[in-house]
Amino acid sequence: MGKKHVLLFSDGACSGNPGPGGYGVILQYEENKKELSGSFADTTNNRMEIFAIIAGLEELKESCMVSVYTDSRYVVDSMSKGWVYRWKSNGWMRNKKDKALNVDLWKRLLAQCERHEVKFIWIRGHNEHPENERCDWLATNAIKEQYK
Repeated sequence: MGKKHVLLFSDGACSGNPGPGGYGVILQYEENKKELSGSFADTTNNRMEIFAIIAGLEELKESCMVSVYTDSRYVVDSMSKGWVYRWKSNGWMRNKKDKALNVDLWKRLLAQCERHEVKFIWIRGHNEHPENERCDWLATNAIKEQYK
């Protein structure tokens, strides 16, 4: 039997940028669903977008085929267009002058991409996509609950 195919839906949110942030994840395998969420006191929206995916991938107990659905062009383009691999090979520099941002998280995401077969799929945010809307709610609610 081959690897399990898991759907991972994710979203990150930030109240101010930087500011308090949250993430929301839905993992779906066949009829099973699991939701994850959490918050950080001082972060950015892009960090939460990356962290949400990491949290979902790290939750998986075994190596899987994972379709990641996110509304973050930053994440999808960085991974699908190979930017993050170029930054890594250039000593985590985006170009000759500018350091790559969020290197700690990119390293964690790349480690998970070695563990799993991951495909990144961009979906339009706030477009009535049920799982994306739920992930957005999980992320924003995590901020509200933590930082009332």
